[in-house]
Amino acid sequence: MARKHSDGVAAATGPRGRGVAHNPPNRFERLWIEPLEAPTERVPTLYMRDTTRSIIARNNSPDVPFDASLNPYRGCEHGCVYCYARPTHEYLGFSAGLDFETRILVKVSAPELLRKELASANWQPQVLSLSGVTDPYQPIERRLELTRRCLRVLAEFRNPVTVVTKNELVARDLDILSDLARHQAAMVFVSITTLDDELCGAMEPRTSRPARRLEAVQRITAAGVPCGVLVAPVIPGLTDHEIPAILQAAATAGATQAGYTTLRLPGAVADIFETWLQSRSPARRNKVLARIRSLRGGRRSDSRFGVRMRGEGAFAEQISAIFSIACRRVGLNRARRSLSTTSFRRSGQQRLPL
Repeated sequence: MARKHSDGVAAATGPRGRGVAHNPPNRFERLWIEPLEAPTERVPTLYMRDTTRSIIARNNSPDVPFDASLNPYRGCEHGCVYCYARPTHEYLGFSAGLDFETRILVKVSAPELLRKELASANWQPQVLSLSGVTDPYQPIERRLELTRRCLRVLAEFRNPVTVVTKNELVARDLDILSDLARHQAAMVFVSITTLDDELCGAMEPRTSRPARRLEAVQRITAAGVPCGVLVAPVIPGLTDHEIPAILQAAATAGATQAGYTTLRLPGAVADIFETWLQSRSPARRNKVLARIRSLRGGRRSDSRFGVRMRGEGAFAEQISAIFSIACRRVGLNRARRSLSTTSFRRSGQQRLPL
């Protein structure tokens, strides 16, 4: 069953406030129970305790600008339909579909584990990314404050951190971030995919709306914290035309840096996104999928280092050129900011309550 949006395109009837209406099979499971029909009413979020014994994840990808990251949550209630992290839930025995946004694992000991790792003589001060996989400011953070408490630990040690989020809630923690920024140890990137409220609501149902994210950029820069914007992901045939407008809005809000990635559809995400696209905007489906394949060597996904973040070919070059020209026009990326570990302290720091 489908309903019509005001613009005349159809959207699949599914659980309210969710990006995905079903659970595709888990590639690691031999058995899969297929319901007779997808849920149409509210699906509650279940939060589960994650008893991990380590909190800092290492990364050796040449495509990612950080070596270490911190993820207080697994799964993400934001429900972004295109999220490249969805397949990580399959390693936990869940589905990359509805489970990813309704079964959230919470690393309740994250602040304590972080303090232990930073206090170790084995820790070499370096920039931490918060987060590397799922959003550190998804809705439950408003109540649990795990990300905030981790930032307090980072402030104790003055260890530099880069925060990436699609949620205005990041502005709540400007007291801690501005303290870190005084030591050249904090930077925030707000991710903006589209300026279209309706599209955002359908594609990223529980994120902050675009105007609220831009307001957060204003507040962050006003507090003296360096702030950038990520146009991520650029969806060819659907949002790529918005690149100049997003960058203009970001610069007006005070952002000084900008970056982008093109849509990635690893594993189950390819079918999830295609199903969503068919229900949300069937008239654009063929164009969008054709553009995606043009970036990915005729495939829906390409995991090779060096091309997975931007794609390759004539259309990838066109997106790159549009982005670069738009940045120059609005004054973004004039000077690259870097974070410093020179103020890191291990002993004698003021221990703050968690």
